[in-house]
Amino acid sequence: MRNTVLIPTYRRPLDLSRCLLALQVQTKPVDQVIVVVRDTDIETWQFLDQFKSHNLPLHTVKVTQPGVVAALNAGLSAVKGDIVSITDDDAAPHPDWLEKITAHFHSDSCIGGVGGRDWIYQSNKLENGSCQVVGKLQWFGRVIGNHHLGIGEPREVDVLKGVNMSFRTQALAKPAQNIGQLRFDERMRGTGAQVHFEMAFTLLLKRSGWKMIYDPSVAVDHYPAQRFDEDQRHNFNEIAFINLVHNETLALLEYLPPLRRFVFLLWAILVGTRDSFGLVQWLRLLPSQGQLATKKCLASWRGRWQGWQTYKQLKIQN
Repeated sequence: MRNTVLIPTYRRPLDLSRCLLALQVQTKPVDQVIVVVRDTDIETWQFLDQFKSHNLPLHTVKVTQPGVVAALNAGLSAVKGDIVSITDDDAAPHPDWLEKITAHFHSDSCIGGVGGRDWIYQSNKLENGSCQVVGKLQWFGRVIGNHHLGIGEPREVDVLKGVNMSFRTQALAKPAQNIGQLRFDERMRGTGAQVHFEMAFTLLLKRSGWKMIYDPSVAVDHYPAQRFDEDQRHNFNEIAFINLVHNETLALLEYLPPLRRFVFLLWAILVGTRDSFGLVQWLRLLPSQGQLATKKCLASWRGRWQGWQTYKQLKIQN
């Protein structure tokens, strides 16, 4: 099977260099590397002009619209492989990454997506830990991630993580909801990271009948780098918080059946999580976070409402 690696990048040439060097030493050679670059990203264009690609079949795609969704959709249009593997510019795949990914797709024609562990390095310190439950959607709508902590044998999951996910291009070529080829949802909000875009994508594939496999040995090293948008990872930003909850809400409303959809909305408003507050989370964290907890709760409720509005808008149009 032919392998295409797709990398969206923006203003992080040093990180991109580490990623490309890791792809040069894969035990299964890459058949195509697509780097998607913003038209205004002078730093990255200069780096690519000077980069010695050696054995890498490097192909660049220019994109004018901000956000990871636009970048990935532009890259998908240029994919020639049987498998497209997506990673971030601030990640470095392990040498056997493509070899293990390909083995999974060979093993079962019903597998539409394969993901694995991202070993996170914060300030050059490995964030170590272990967890058996990874990438699962609970019946009432809570999503358990933990992709960076997964251990154990390969297993079927519900959600993959954007820094380490691969798809059978055959699965993307089939019509999805009568809209032609499957693409990342352009309704995802944000000007950069657009958090939860991969959740919407993998849940749509699952709804179409494809298996999603998580294998901890399909690994990349992940060095979370600076973002150049409103989402600054660990610092609260109201717009980024609303966007995150909007995207999560929209993805889950479109996947869940009617009864579970109702239960999810009720649970999300009354309980929620540390990332998407509900009333219980606000009360629990109010003593330690004070006014910040109130801001997060209000932003979460606003994001839920806006996600519901986006979902209903599409239903009305259809």
